[in-house]
Amino acid sequence: MTGTEPGPTPRPADQAAEQSGERDRTVRSKLTVPDTALLALLGSADESLRTAEEELAADVHVRGDELTLSGEAGDVAFAERVFAELITLAGRGQLVGADTVRRTVQMLAGVEAAERTEAMGESPAEVLSLDILSRRGKTIRPKTLNQKRYVDAIDSHTIVFGIGPAGTGKTYLAMAKAVQALQAKQVNRIILTRPAVEAGERLGYLPGTLFEKIDPYLRPLYDALHDMLDPESIPKLMAAGTIEVAPLAYMRGRTLNDAFIILDEAQNTTPEQMKMFLTRLGFGSRIVVTGDVTQVDLPGNARSGLEVVRDILDGVDDVHFSQLDSADVVRHKLVSDIVDAYARFDAENERRPAVGGSHNGTASSARPGGRRR
Repeated sequence: MTGTEPGPTPRPADQAAEQSGERDRTVRSKLTVPDTALLALLGSADESLRTAEEELAADVHVRGDELTLSGEAGDVAFAERVFAELITLAGRGQLVGADTVRRTVQMLAGVEAAERTEAMGESPAEVLSLDILSRRGKTIRPKTLNQKRYVDAIDSHTIVFGIGPAGTGKTYLAMAKAVQALQAKQVNRIILTRPAVEAGERLGYLPGTLFEKIDPYLRPLYDALHDMLDPESIPKLMAAGTIEVAPLAYMRGRTLNDAFIILDEAQNTTPEQMKMFLTRLGFGSRIVVTGDVTQVDLPGNARSGLEVVRDILDGVDDVHFSQLDSADVVRHKLVSDIVDAYARFDAENERRPAVGGSHNGTASSARPGGRRR
């Protein structure tokens, strides 16, 4: 194979079977894996190879530098595509772990997903090798196609909404892009905010200073910052005003110039609060709003500002909505199944007659089902 990157060389060993058109007949294909990619492809204790065997319908065997795939023609063709992407990643010096194998299979699985990937010119190798930040040997990068499109939207739009369930990386990736923009001197400061809805009018009854009262609601943002910056530098950046972490109420009356502003847990804003926040936008700034419309904690029957803003801003230039779903969950794989199970439950309840009203922010806004896994 020619080119700047090593890649597989397929050598069908059973030409007659492929030419016969009998889809149920066993075919075999062999790929030669470049020496530079072989160890990275196999993974620690052949973990990656075992994961591929579990995820793929085709049989997988490795002998020396030769990878043999056998099974039905369609299964073998799909396995070839998967290993072509994995070998490309390994050839770029990236470790191909079990999670990488699963993500690659997931992105290529299904005719619709495969056609969309090809039409957009986004291969799994491109998605999984897009580096955003690197610190102390740890690299932050998107792990799904939707996450990459979300990251790309942040680069190309002034206001981006990242909407999806817990664990889809919507806040974490936004934080990484904010730090990247600060380090590249595209902005002068980072402003992180979220509503302290749970405290509400009871905030005054909590012990401690105002900072100590609101600190628990902002702690997840601090935790993400510690993953992306040297911990000893964070207090200095905050003291200088380069990084500001504050409750949403502190945004009122301000105009925020040359800043990367993130509003987290935006499902807990009212429509009025959402309008107030968005109109803080100043020159040279960009905004990312993240939230999950299935987890609204607003009291009573108050409607979430995140639920209505899409209808209000639909079609407005330079505003983008990124939708993430259970297939984009990057926590334990069981989290994706939990998200799907709750979505099915809420969708089923939506079809039943309401008795005594509905729970705010769940059945009324859930999206049924998830991607085919």
